[in-house]
Amino acid sequence: MTAESDFGFQKVPEGAKAGRVRDVFDRVADKYDVMNDLMSLGLHRAWKAFAVSLSGVRAGERVLDVAAGSADLSKAFARRVGASGQVWVTDINGSMLAVGRDRLLDAGLVCPPVQCDAEALPFPDEYFDCVSVAFGLRNMTHKDKALAEMARVLKPGGRLLVLEFSKVWKPLEKAYDLYSFRVLPWLGEKVAKDGAAYRYLAESIRMHPGQEALKSMMERSGLENVEYFNLAAGVVALHRGYRV
Repeated sequence: MTAESDFGFQKVPEGAKAGRVRDVFDRVADKYDVMNDLMSLGLHRAWKAFAVSLSGVRAGERVLDVAAGSADLSKAFARRVGASGQVWVTDINGSMLAVGRDRLLDAGLVCPPVQCDAEALPFPDEYFDCVSVAFGLRNMTHKDKALAEMARVLKPGGRLLVLEFSKVWKPLEKAYDLYSFRVLPWLGEKVAKDGAAYRYLAESIRMHPGQEALKSMMERSGLENVEYFNLAAGVVALHRGYRV
């Protein structure tokens, strides 16, 4: 029997998921930042700033931003590490990687871009002081493999930050569902001309592990002292764990 993976609420062959996700982001890459601002009412900027503030990244360190998208985190990290540090920018999607690379160059920042799969990172063991993934983990076919790879490339004492949509506070579930399945696809159709991509977004959030489940996954990947911080009543959670 062919192994299957979730693609939103659909089941697809494991080998097909990455291509389906790539197609979604190819279609919305040029409107990605505009839609982020509209969908979150600008809150995504505060969430990312919070992640950077808890990263502990200092001048001279090496940072890997996985599924970097339009490179908001990469830009903030690059300013923290300075000329003596490094920020590597990766994404499986070439269209999104190009958007992020261009934004960094426009800001006067040179960060090496690498198109690669997070489940097979082309970096040596124990190379980075910090690894981040923001709003990308839920799109990966084998989340456990991706987390294990991120842990592998961390130095002892290094930290992994996972910023991702999560399980909202239960009294807000009905309102959040209404927003997710009615408003988001409507916005996607009006602004990005692609309502289906944003229906997938809403579905992929519901299929992603909740706060405690993701914490357990990170611990199984070899990280310790894993903790999480709920943002916007659990709409988003930041998980942080350490390589020991």
